[in-house]
Amino acid sequence: MARGGVDVISDGAAAQLPLWIEQDATWSVRESQRARRMVVRVFHSGRVEVVVPVKTSPRLIETFLERHRLWIERKRAEARRTAVAPEPFPPGSIDLPACEERWQVQVAGGGGRLRLAAVDGLITFSGDASPAALRAALRHWLLERARVVLEPALAECAREYGFSYERMVIRRQRTRWGSCSVRGTISLNGCLLFLPPPVVRYLLIHELAHTRHMNHSRRFWQCVARCCPDYQRLDRALTEGWRSVPAWVFGEGAP
Repeated sequence: MARGGVDVISDGAAAQLPLWIEQDATWSVRESQRARRMVVRVFHSGRVEVVVPVKTSPRLIETFLERHRLWIERKRAEARRTAVAPEPFPPGSIDLPACEERWQVQVAGGGGRLRLAAVDGLITFSGDASPAALRAALRHWLLERARVVLEPALAECAREYGFSYERMVIRRQRTRWGSCSVRGTISLNGCLLFLPPPVVRYLLIHELAHTRHMNHSRRFWQCVARCCPDYQRLDRALTEGWRSVPAWVFGEGAP
């Protein structure tokens, strides 16, 4: 699993948000039926999400957050230093370094349901072009483009180095660049298209290596190194890669 730029901590014990954060709109607390313990995530944008088991008392949440206050503040400071500058929306163009493409964006307007056409480097929107609809359409286009680009790239890497996997899925995740399940399903983040080809290739090798070693043991990293000797530098670049993801991918009410 490759996360890059996002840390997760959890605690088996340890609510009402403390005064030092309760007025901050970038914080959220989410109950989860699947959660067995409390977890706090600091995203690359600086947003903080606290995931708690259902019916966790506010007092326990408050204690948990106070316990990890220094860690949270340090990670938020790091996120602010590397935050992506605000961008106009819709963008005039979209660069996809992974496949060396640049797409111009044109909003034609008109009535009816929003439609997106992407041909020869031009993305054209027609119909009801509300910001929310535009974002949703662009995100869908990004995932479809990522499938077209990354599926053959992953298959080629697997053939080249003798790996095998069951299938590939594309997602738009805030916290992980990729993952590999015990059944051999490799999940790739569509945002990889915003990264340079060598970094993307490293991530593909990283996940393929998990088909043999479902951990980050010495044997896992030796496997990665045999295929990608420069993996340490590329792993650092992957961690910084969130800075290359445009704001529209996760901004303004993104699910």
